[in-house]
Amino acid sequence: MSAGPSAARGNILLVGVGGQGVVLASAIVADVALRSGADVKQSEVHGMSQRGGMVSSHLRYGPAVASPLIEAGQADVVVATEWNEGLRALPYLRPGAPLVVNLHRVVPPGACRDRLAGRFGYPPLAVDALAREVGDVRACDALAIARRVGSPRALNSVLLGVLATLLPFPDAAWRAALAAHVPRGSAPANERAFEAGRALRWPEETWAQAAAAGPAPNGNEGLARGVPARLAVTEAWCKGRACGICVRACPERCLALDARDRLVVVRPEACTGCRLCELLCPDFAIAVQDACVEAR
Repeated sequence: MSAGPSAARGNILLVGVGGQGVVLASAIVADVALRSGADVKQSEVHGMSQRGGMVSSHLRYGPAVASPLIEAGQADVVVATEWNEGLRALPYLRPGAPLVVNLHRVVPPGACRDRLAGRFGYPPLAVDALAREVGDVRACDALAIARRVGSPRALNSVLLGVLATLLPFPDAAWRAALAAHVPRGSAPANERAFEAGRALRWPEETWAQAAAAGPAPNGNEGLARGVPARLAVTEAWCKGRACGICVRACPERCLALDARDRLVVVRPEACTGCRLCELLCPDFAIAVQDACVEAR
């Protein structure tokens, strides 16, 4: 007879970058374990996470847990909301344990060696090589899935759906924890994202999603044709002057704050499509669309 949730033990490491909901996802998993009768200890590091910095959260559950920190090689699951943060976390993964990873990459500004040509020094997607190294890789384009079901900000819920298939906790605990922790009004979108992640199957899904991911997300195809990219701002998601990261980061000064302290595009013709604003926005409020692709 298998042990119930309260008797189970597990070490889960969640990693990503600021704005992807790593801390929220960790809080949801901790709540699920508590609702299932387990003791839980959790510790997180988020440093400069608001500006796209790395975020990590250690979570351990069991009948009795003394410390929240996971030693190298002892994580039963690593969940990565960003591709290369998942690679960085590999030393923590127990041999043979699953890696749940988002195919989306957030390229830091320091890795943009030539923003005009779209070249940067950041490891590319290599799912097949990673699978040979790790064994059990559950990779998906969580951002694309979240957009499809209604909200790009629910990408963490997609990965939680994948994680739910690996843990011994009941469905009722997951649903209750999601409803208790996600922002008000976003529960339906997060539930759909969670179910979409839980419905994925591997290894077939891994190869299909990797092939669909295609080239790097911040390639600059439009610039090569001399056509400026299009900037789109979702005003309801933007914090305006309370954040202002994109305004300071834009090398061409395409963005500014108006008299209402709201973000506006002031020089659309100058946009080179470098995507620094999109990559650094912690609220997914900016989208950079290649003009030529859009025209097609």
